[in-house]
Amino acid sequence: MRQATAVSPTVCTWAALTIATLLLCQSLAAQSAATGSVAGQAALSVPLTLDAAVKRGLEYNLATMGVMSAVGQARARQEIARSSLLPDISGEVSVTEQRINLAAMGVQFEVPGVTVPETVGPFNVLDLRARFTQPLVNIGSRSSYRAAQEAVRARELSLDDARDVIVFSVGTAYLDVLGAQARAGAARAQVDTANAIEQRAVQQRDAGLATPVDVNRAQVQTLTARQRLTTTQADVAKRKITLAQLIGMPVTDRYELASSTVPFTAAPALTIEETLRQAAERPDVKAAESEVRAAEFNFAAAREGRLPTVILSGDAGTNRASERSPHGTFAVAGLVRVPLWTGGRTEGQILETTTALTQRRVDLNDLKSRIEADVRRAFVDLAAAATQVDVAQSRLTLNRETLGLTRQRFDVGVSDNVSVVQSQESLAAAEFDYINSVLAHNLAKLSLARAIGRLANDLAQYLNLP
Repeated sequence: MRQATAVSPTVCTWAALTIATLLLCQSLAAQSAATGSVAGQAALSVPLTLDAAVKRGLEYNLATMGVMSAVGQARARQEIARSSLLPDISGEVSVTEQRINLAAMGVQFEVPGVTVPETVGPFNVLDLRARFTQPLVNIGSRSSYRAAQEAVRARELSLDDARDVIVFSVGTAYLDVLGAQARAGAARAQVDTANAIEQRAVQQRDAGLATPVDVNRAQVQTLTARQRLTTTQADVAKRKITLAQLIGMPVTDRYELASSTVPFTAAPALTIEETLRQAAERPDVKAAESEVRAAEFNFAAAREGRLPTVILSGDAGTNRASERSPHGTFAVAGLVRVPLWTGGRTEGQILETTTALTQRRVDLNDLKSRIEADVRRAFVDLAAAATQVDVAQSRLTLNRETLGLTRQRFDVGVSDNVSVVQSQESLAAAEFDYINSVLAHNLAKLSLARAIGRLANDLAQYLNLP
């Protein structure tokens, strides 16, 4: 049995709201990266589970579609880069009607007794031919192709990371709705309690055991509770709209969640060292490493632009002139191209790729640093939220007991209802405090899973929701 401990309501409320607010800010930042979705199915006819929300988010959220488009573009660039290493084969058919001016071409000769015309033709030439070009040695193109391969790998890994971001965004939005619903439920219970206290105050006034001031005070408390209920219900509607927008549902609050409360479950047992080792394998880290390798290959390709290239080319076909019989012809040629001066293009490409490589390396180091900071912050938030849940539970128990005792004193006419109203407000704050603490704990678990980079696969380990 947990022993209740007296704590300051102001400190508890401030701590819970601070932790929850910070984590909600993180979740909103993630949601901003995954805002928007394509139109999905019609409104749900069954309560929405977390698993169903995540699946819809992965299917309809624009973040995934944007990265998939980038993957397609990277694969297209890879095919283009590979084409420079493969044979270029084409076929052509030409039909030529021609008259040649021999004199204009400088052909002048005389044959005794024969009149040599100045022009030849007209004659018709039909040519059927296949041409090919095959690079035999092109080191720069090979490096460009390897850079394109790494770029594709980076985009594919970014897709895995985008899925993780969407799961985090949908999960936090789902928890936000649950938290708002829990606060609305607590506010509804507070209205019922305020109505009961108001009715009791009226009864005691009629019996001469209470004053009109006590009735007015109870009525003010009832109006305050109703106003709080209206605010919390509006908050539920807005958060449900945000969730619907993330997962491709009609942008409305006219649907229900399968869960009705924010559950509390302990976080998985992990150490910071173990978590950092797992986080080093995050898809975005691997993607950034592929980006570095792609930049290295691009830099190599720029330097290799100074090297000679060897090309084999040729053609084979048949042609005939006018009504004569066709004859097969062919040609094969080898070409060695040595760049001597390119007008500064090669030097400019080397400078550009060097700058890009430096930036990719800086980005990778910065990403690793930010991930370590995220992991350590997640552990701090998780420990603080777990402690806050324990304290909030104790405070909630104490305030419920206090309200029961003060109501008993008021019912028997020992005291006025000032202490009842104060106890009621303290209980309302304690209930909200506990809800926010549990919400903060769940958000901290999601932040930890996101920092590790396996939230899309391990969501069930961190949240026990239907």
